[in-house]
Amino acid sequence: MFIDYYEILEISPNANSETIERIFRYFAMRYHPDNRETGNESRFSEIVEAHNALRDPVKRAQYDILYREHLGLRHELAEGARDGGGMERDSVIQANLLSLLYVRRRRDVNSPGIGDEELERLSGCPREHLEFHLWYLKAKGFIGRTENGTFAITVDGIDHAGTKHGQDRPDATRLLNHAD
Repeated sequence: MFIDYYEILEISPNANSETIERIFRYFAMRYHPDNRETGNESRFSEIVEAHNALRDPVKRAQYDILYREHLGLRHELAEGARDGGGMERDSVIQANLLSLLYVRRRRDVNSPGIGDEELERLSGCPREHLEFHLWYLKAKGFIGRTENGTFAITVDGIDHAGTKHGQDRPDATRLLNHAD
């Protein structure tokens, strides 16, 4: 797990060595375990660790490489969260997976599963992209693993897919209403 030493010391990544030392001394006195009013042993340990990594120019340069990589990852996560289409795409992929598994179960109720590689091929999604969707559908109880390790749709998955399908087709609801 990445630890943000700049955040711990509450300084800018552009801080010079004098600033690092000054802030370290301030926090060290404040959080030292011997300080009866504000002492905090775990906070003190974090501050010492951050100081040790940032005071040495070589260690700091190595840390800054990791820091920039971490910032890039945070930026990617923030961009992904702002992209409203991501969740819509995920819903489409999940609906397609349920449809594939539904058709397979419908065709052969005794052998309803589809293997990982076949799911990858049929869905057009690489395995690493499918993992999230398979995890989600499995956690919701919409799919499960069969005895031979393949994925199969569950009763809840069929009900869920049927509900979604009915919402997308108002004529199906209208037909049900006219049957009364």
